Amino acid sequence: MNKPIVNPGQWDAYIGLGGNLQDPVAQLRLARAKINALEHVRERGFSPFYRSAPFGPPGQPDYVNAVAHVRTSLSALQLLYALQQIENSQGRERHQRWGARTLDLDILLFGAESINLPELKIPHPEMTRRAFVLYPLADIAAPDLTIPGVGALSDCLAACPPQGIWKLPE
Repeated sequence: MNKPIVNPGQWDAYIGLGGNLQDPVAQLRLARAKINALEHVRERGFSPFYRSAPFGPPGQPDYVNAVAHVRTSLSALQLLYALQQIENSQGRERHQRWGARTLDLDILLFGAESINLPELKIPHPEMTRRAFVLYPLADIAAPDLTIPGVGALSDCLAACPPQGIWKLPE
């Protein structure tokens, strides 16, 4: 997608939240509040928290993950930049791919758009192989949600068993 920065209308977007440093549950709660405080962004749903084994370099603490469903009039790039500011405000450092972090915010889906820009790929390229994304997404998405260029969320769930993730008590 090579569309202008400003999109007319409203978009439904799904945002993956994750972290494994400095009290991850508190980090995700704070990030949720900051996302909800963004202008032109309104929460429509929020999944339970899930704990998952680390994905990436060994020796990391477990992650806590969730998914937010928002409605926004921001463009995908505007939303990305706002989410990056939230990550930075919560001490996100980018030293190692898939390394430990205070907070990771990823736009998973943005309407029915397929976006392929150097700084942003939607649908998120790894989401269909990650139970810690798919199961929280399924908790809040419509049962017939389709992932652009991939297919039904239900088919993705069937191909990605929930091994290595645990729903945290509320």
